[in-house]
Amino acid sequence: MDIQIGRGKTARRAYGIDEIALVPGQRTLDPSLANPSWSLGDIEREIPIIASAMDGVVDVNMAVHLSQMGAMGVLNLEGIQTRYEDPNTVLQRIVSVGKDEFVPLMQEVYAAEIQPQLIEKRIREIKQQGGIAAVSATPAGAMKFGEQVAEAGADLFFVQATVVSTAHLSPSAECPLDLRDFCDRMPMPVILGNCVTYEVALNLMKAGAAGVLVGIGPGAACTSRGVLGIGVPQATAVADCAAARDAFYQETGKQVAIIADGGLITGGDICKCLACGADAVMIGSPFARAQEAPGQGYHWGMATPSPLLPRGTRIRVGTTGTLQQILCGPAQLDDGTHNLLGAIKTSMGTLGVKNLQEMQQVEVVIAPSLLTEGKVYQKAQQLGMGK
Repeated sequence: MDIQIGRGKTARRAYGIDEIALVPGQRTLDPSLANPSWSLGDIEREIPIIASAMDGVVDVNMAVHLSQMGAMGVLNLEGIQTRYEDPNTVLQRIVSVGKDEFVPLMQEVYAAEIQPQLIEKRIREIKQQGGIAAVSATPAGAMKFGEQVAEAGADLFFVQATVVSTAHLSPSAECPLDLRDFCDRMPMPVILGNCVTYEVALNLMKAGAAGVLVGIGPGAACTSRGVLGIGVPQATAVADCAAARDAFYQETGKQVAIIADGGLITGGDICKCLACGADAVMIGSPFARAQEAPGQGYHWGMATPSPLLPRGTRIRVGTTGTLQQILCGPAQLDDGTHNLLGAIKTSMGTLGVKNLQEMQQVEVVIAPSLLTEGKVYQKAQQLGMGK
């Protein structure tokens, strides 16, 4: 139902993850029987979680470790890892500088040229250690470096920007990336994003996307919503794009993955996104808190180093445990940020669903008081959900 903002302008109500709750059904099952596995192209994963292609989150070692644990991480091909032979020195500068000097420093270090040979080197380093070589680039970067990515044998290619659509207009002197042609030419599955609407998601699927990333601006370190004023709250965005996936499957018989990207901190956030229709989630800040993360307790957005209009910042997330504890437990924190896989399986068991397809069909209610109801002591003492 549309809401009238003023004469001549109406709006549709949209909902964020914090505004909804999942309703248990008529049965429950032991969490050990819950199977949250999923597939992206021809790659099957036991855990429906992807680490974001951010320099403070994923490097070669993180990508390998995540793969070994049943998840995956995506390496940013236009970041520190492909601009510097030794990225650790640069990362140390980024985490050490004061907040007032941060943006100028980022603009400086990201001004270094991307080295095609380092793109191939990083991909091969991941594969040589048995990891899934999932990589990310902007549309411009994909057009420029697609050949190197293919030659190096990457397993998955994420083409990401704030908004990606099949109807992009460019100045006459520029030739935009033809998404359909790119998907056809690449020897590996291509994942496209980001988007937040049914129509754009459907068009990306028709262009050949093996997966579609959903989310504009909800990330912990992203400021696009404040700088640009654009975005759709994640619960509504995921549900709309999942509807496009279902319609596309009915029409073609092809299964495309919907990946909720950004704004998800706890296991409960992830479970609610899956219930809204996501096949998997992409998260950054929860993994930035791992001891193994290259950001050493800091996290920053992909658009932060923009030389003209930075749309991200560096946040201190701290280091709370190992990657094993954060992803698979055992949890040492009581706020839902550890043992994310355990949270998914326990939620599925409580809801009585065996797999993600059933999870996507559970009842959802509007519940703005879900995170505050009865939590007076937790909030007063800054414990658990009151932190």
